[in-house]
Amino acid sequence: MAFYNTEDMDRWERFYRANFINSLTGFKSVSLIGTTNANGQNNLGIFSSIVHLGSNPPLIGYINRPIESAAHTLENIQSTGVYTINHIQSQFVQQAHQTSAKYSKEISEFEEVGLTPEFELNCIAPFVRESDIKYALSLEEIIPIQLNRTFLVIGKITGIIIHQDIVSDDGFIHLEKANSICSNGIDAYYNTDFIDRFEYAKPGKPTQIIK
Repeated sequence: MAFYNTEDMDRWERFYRANFINSLTGFKSVSLIGTTNANGQNNLGIFSSIVHLGSNPPLIGYINRPIESAAHTLENIQSTGVYTINHIQSQFVQQAHQTSAKYSKEISEFEEVGLTPEFELNCIAPFVRESDIKYALSLEEIIPIQLNRTFLVIGKITGIIIHQDIVSDDGFIHLEKANSICSNGIDAYYNTDFIDRFEYAKPGKPTQIIK
């Protein structure tokens, strides 16, 4: 085993350190966030920092990088108050990754990478037609993180589009049936395999597999 302390990490080359720390936390969900600005210009960006914050109300958070690095998505959300989150399937992962390129504000990533905007659920922000799991959100709160000038953006789910045959009777979504992918670091993507579901764990009682 290797051992590293703060001084070791400070000496690492910039991109080595970024790759190492980014992949250290393990597999993450990765999705495309669709927005539009006040002039109707569509934007699409890939994010792997999306996290569930609560189910009632249904709140989802994501981390937006500093303004100088990734301004368009946050600006559009602030302008319109709505956005969409779209799962990525392996069939269009290369196109999804391409949205991470720093296109100018006037360019629509949808057009550049060959994905299709669609408008449903009376949401003015675009969904990704190719995505099999997607949902609309309304902006609830933006929390600046002073330590690294990023932002925690919190939204409430206002509508969902999903194939019902991947949803269990108890509401559990089988992401592997939708072929949704996950990511590690900033440029690696993985398919997922289902292992097992387990019952709610209680002290002194062996955990049972949900059949």
